[in-house]
Amino acid sequence: MRRAGRLRVGQRFAVVTAILGVLLVAGIIAGAIAMHQLSDARSDLLDRVGPARTGALSLQTAFLNEETGVRGFVVTGEPRFLEPYRRGRSDEVAQTAALRRLMRHESVRSAAPAFERVLAAGRRWRTGFVLPALAAQRAGAPPRRVDRELGRERFDELRRAFTGLQRQLDVKRDDGRDRLDDTADHLGRLMAMFAFLLVLGGVGASIFVRRAITLPLAALADEVRRVADGDFDRGVEADGPADIVALAEDVDSMRARIVQELTAVRAIQEDLERSNTELEQFAYVASHDLQEPLRKVASFTQMLQRRYEGQLDEKADQYIFFAVDGAKRMQELINDLLAFSRVGRVVRDHQAVPLGTVVDRALTDLTGAIEASAAQVTVTGETPMVRVDPGLMALVFQNLIGNAIKFREEDVVPQITVTTTVRGSELEVAIHDEGIGIDDEYADRIFVIFQRLHPKERYGGTGIGLAMCRKIVEYHGGRIWLDTGSEAPAAGTTFRFTLPIDQEPETP
Repeated sequence: MRRAGRLRVGQRFAVVTAILGVLLVAGIIAGAIAMHQLSDARSDLLDRVGPARTGALSLQTAFLNEETGVRGFVVTGEPRFLEPYRRGRSDEVAQTAALRRLMRHESVRSAAPAFERVLAAGRRWRTGFVLPALAAQRAGAPPRRVDRELGRERFDELRRAFTGLQRQLDVKRDDGRDRLDDTADHLGRLMAMFAFLLVLGGVGASIFVRRAITLPLAALADEVRRVADGDFDRGVEADGPADIVALAEDVDSMRARIVQELTAVRAIQEDLERSNTELEQFAYVASHDLQEPLRKVASFTQMLQRRYEGQLDEKADQYIFFAVDGAKRMQELINDLLAFSRVGRVVRDHQAVPLGTVVDRALTDLTGAIEASAAQVTVTGETPMVRVDPGLMALVFQNLIGNAIKFREEDVVPQITVTTTVRGSELEVAIHDEGIGIDDEYADRIFVIFQRLHPKERYGGTGIGLAMCRKIVEYHGGRIWLDTGSEAPAAGTTFRFTLPIDQEPETP
């Protein structure tokens, strides 16, 4: 009679399970909200503030090109000096339109007045000096010194306006980084608190069950203690009343769920750490401190080369060539890094296309290299429908076939074979060449970013191509590897990768 009105064992355990379920759902919802906030913060920083800063720098460069061209034409009167002005004017129009679109977003809207001040200063410089100066020079009356001083003052005003705009965009960038860091910290604290509550709930449920169950449940208590001691592979079983059996089943279900959740959390954490590492590496390389000085170096060294080539001694021409070549290679590296970082971050709809169409697109892009080397490219096998991003997948073929053309012995015509084979629900693609080959010990290293097996003086490139291939193939749900098996041909190199075949029927 003293037990009248008390909950049965199964009912008490149901209450505990409900509480854990609420905590789980609350944690998932809170985590989803935090992830959404993190995504918004990252999108603001990378898709709005970052492009706005880059666009402002490009617009400033356009004005500098215009000023250079006008100054050269006014001094010499030669029309060829107007070419930088025309290019700068075209770039100015394009960058102005792009920045106007970006300034509509809330994250950079406060910088719009500074942007309008830049445009106003640019208009005053153009109407007050550039157009009159050009007209005067064409009429055979070069601008007076007073007019040139006015032009210099107007352009200094434009520089100050750009400085103000960059200052505001730098503040926006710093605010965006702080917001991103704060959101990431909040997500980490939330995950830690959720894990703590989950463990705390499990321990509380274990203690509650042990105290609530009497001697007939001793066997079940022993099984639960084994699980609590770390034997997660051991299932929980019990005999007796229905309540006891139901309790054993619920405990076993909880055990499996905890293992699954812990595995999922570890996987998410590893993916996040890898993503952050790649993002930090990219942000460091492609930051403003690298791009802006390099852009200036490239611009002015190319101007020196165009203006003074053949007028100086041979050593001077060689030095200028080295400077231009180094700047171009660094710009190529930065562009490759940008493309590498966008794979998987910039999401585009996949399309169901025949694989042959993708291969043809890649071969078209490689027309120059194929004709220059007289390469023979043979495509054999089936070309079923695959659901891919055609541009990214064409880049995979372009990189692999391009490498096959590049890494060959001198005076040897490249022989390249592209073979496709359907294996169940997957399409396997093999690209074989008869070039210099790759040692088996480097089979994994070659897919790591910036890894090179040969000096750049012998074979050009940035060391990003194969890393990008792997990232694109994995983004499409496939895998890529260097064939080192017993069936691989003895000479040359064979790369293989897989893609899921599109199983969905075309919509009529």
